[in-house]
Amino acid sequence: MLTVLETENFECVVKNMQLILNGQRIEAENSATVFDAAFAADPAAAREAVCALVNGEVREMTWVPAEGDAVTTLTFEDDRAKKVFWHTTSHVLAQAVKRLFPEAKLAIGPAIDTGFYYDFEVATPFTAEDLQKITAEMKKIVKERLRLERFELSVGEAEELMKAEPYKLELIAEHAGKGEKISFYRQGEFVDLCAGPHLFDVSKIKAIALLSSTGAYWRGDSKNTMLQRIYGVSYPKAADLEARLAEMEEARKRDHNKLGRELEYFTTSDVIGQGLPILLPKGARVIQILQRWIEDEEEKRGYLLTKTPLMAKSDLYKISGHWDHYRDGMFVLGDPNDEESECFALRPMTCPFQYQVFLNRMRSYRDLPMRLGETSTLFRNEDSGEMHGLIRVRQFTISEGHLILRPDQLEEEFKGCLELAKYCLDTLGMLEDCTFRFSQWDPENREKYIGTPAQWEEAQEIMGRILDDLQVAYTIGIDEAAFYGPKLDIQYHNVFGKEDTIVTIQVDQMLAEQFDMSYIDQNGQKVRPYIIHRTSMGCYERTLAYLIEKYAGALPVWMAPEQVRILPISERTMDQARGILNRLRSAGLRAELDERNEKIGYKIREAQMQKIPYMLIIGEKEAESGTVSVRSRQGGDLGSMPVEAFISMIREAIDTKAKN
Repeated sequence: MLTVLETENFECVVKNMQLILNGQRIEAENSATVFDAAFAADPAAAREAVCALVNGEVREMTWVPAEGDAVTTLTFEDDRAKKVFWHTTSHVLAQAVKRLFPEAKLAIGPAIDTGFYYDFEVATPFTAEDLQKITAEMKKIVKERLRLERFELSVGEAEELMKAEPYKLELIAEHAGKGEKISFYRQGEFVDLCAGPHLFDVSKIKAIALLSSTGAYWRGDSKNTMLQRIYGVSYPKAADLEARLAEMEEARKRDHNKLGRELEYFTTSDVIGQGLPILLPKGARVIQILQRWIEDEEEKRGYLLTKTPLMAKSDLYKISGHWDHYRDGMFVLGDPNDEESECFALRPMTCPFQYQVFLNRMRSYRDLPMRLGETSTLFRNEDSGEMHGLIRVRQFTISEGHLILRPDQLEEEFKGCLELAKYCLDTLGMLEDCTFRFSQWDPENREKYIGTPAQWEEAQEIMGRILDDLQVAYTIGIDEAAFYGPKLDIQYHNVFGKEDTIVTIQVDQMLAEQFDMSYIDQNGQKVRPYIIHRTSMGCYERTLAYLIEKYAGALPVWMAPEQVRILPISERTMDQARGILNRLRSAGLRAELDERNEKIGYKIREAQMQKIPYMLIIGEKEAESGTVSVRSRQGGDLGSMPVEAFISMIREAIDTKAKN
């Protein structure tokens, strides 16, 4: 039995089974669930709740709180609740597939930031027609209002239950010998291995859309079986799904892999290889503009430019630790097991090369900080399934830098790196879509990292203090650190909502020891320096992809590969148009002249399709008066003005790096 006592606050604290929930203090029986308590306080709110936080842990609404627990209910608007909702829908998807394709083998079906997926082993790939049938079956399951019931089995019992599911057996085997119980969820005739939590029943899932089916290797390893992955999304209201599908349609229009090819920024070739895009003149021009800007900005901030080799002997990577910790991600040239010949590898990062600049001679404390910057071409042997346009590639260029410094300089230099990264991303118009992640090591995954626990604790304590001092709002990512140190990852969310790392700033006190790097301090003693690994803008190719998507191909005028197109109405004004072209180019503008014998309307439409920021129309009237008729990509017809007035207007937008 539940009794309402009095109103207080929204946090729920269990004490003698007295709960404060959604503004009311409630007295409950010991067996009361979170849903029971919420329903007593506000039935409508209880029905809206998806899950609950119990002592900070996400739990189901059927969870029975214990003495002293703190409980808060969550609705679908909370990201944690969305994950519970979508994870439950993935089970509905798996149940529908097993009903329609009984021979399908189940793999995994997690919630992701944008919805959910489930991987299956099937004889033939799913078709669009299959997805329609599966969706219809999922809707039938929802109408059955099946409850999700959690139960636990021993490893042996779990193996017997899942004996027909090889991928589940592999997951269960990982718990063998640990004495753990294995948790399962049952809904109707369907049972799945799962840690949960889930919805109370499936009836809350009012709107479902299966978005695509694609190949995916088991556990992301190309050596394993290729499975079929079905992506989907679901909502408690049909209107929310319709809005999401409209957003996705807009995202597809902006997808750089489509739009970037249509606008001729890049292409690919099967005879060159996957993950090796070819930058066409427009794409190459944008990256050149960005590179010049970044290098000039870094020079203003005291960076020294370096240019180092694209490859090195394996000896270098063995010193740095990359050979032991990163070799699978490297392109190796030669046989690493042949002791009679040299083995080389293309560089996956620049740090061990730039250290040689510091090691060129003995350094004094007065030489520090040494800020080294380089526009680096790097090579990483990404899995073929990870390749995507310009975002995930095997050869890329990065605004890389390493700062070698005294311990007392660490916080100020870290601050400078963060300020530079934020300035660059803000100038590009991307900072508003970024979040910050403090990426730390996982002491349970020792093989991935070098150094001692004491060194990692010290490095993470220092970096955490710096981030807190700088008032950086961050999340923590366990096991996301580099193998040699913790890092701040600036995460960018693209038009599809997928998150990627765009900029990193890493604190490293270990590789200086690996390379025997030292400087002479004020007391004449040799001291190990600290190192900051950082990028200012990140990968140029990835940034270009994000810019195409963010601006739907209409890049701001300062970075547009073609800023102005001159459109003469007839052959009679061609000489004046050529003269204006020369004046614009002399003023540093990227201008082109459309000399084709086409109607002016056709020329204007084509320039608009190409996202050209400005069009200058030259008719006989303009030729006689020495003016130009200006059309803007955004503002339409701006009227006539003298050429110099136009140059002054566009130069201001370029010099201030206006975002439109």
